[in-house]
Amino acid sequence: MVRTGISRRRLVVVGLLALAVAGGTYVYAATNTVPNTTAGAGSGTISGYTVSSVPYTLNSTNPANLDSVAFTIAPAAASTVKVQLAPSGTWYSCTNSAGSVSCNTTSPAASVATATQLTVVATQ
Repeated sequence: MVRTGISRRRLVVVGLLALAVAGGTYVYAATNTVPNTTAGAGSGTISGYTVSSVPYTLNSTNPANLDSVAFTIAPAAASTVKVQLAPSGTWYSCTNSAGSVSCNTTSPAASVATATQLTVVATQ
């Protein structure tokens, strides 16, 4: 009879120990709970707004400054509207009331002399 260095009994014990460790790992892994979630992708058309009837209101004390700019916007449901009188870089918040938009341009004061472009951004 030839001895192989590892007895059958040791081999069985090592095998059972390996199964116990593997089973314990499975038990720990099986206790994870992952909630149901959703994910998705979609696309939609981005269309612009139409701005019309743009009057500027001069400051009554210093007519070199603009107190406000107003305009009509369509579609009228824009919830956030801001304007910029270039090249100042300042964005002014506006109020939209059923498509009639008013923007206060006094803080900081917008200058008539430097206002060369009106930029309007709006979201619904």
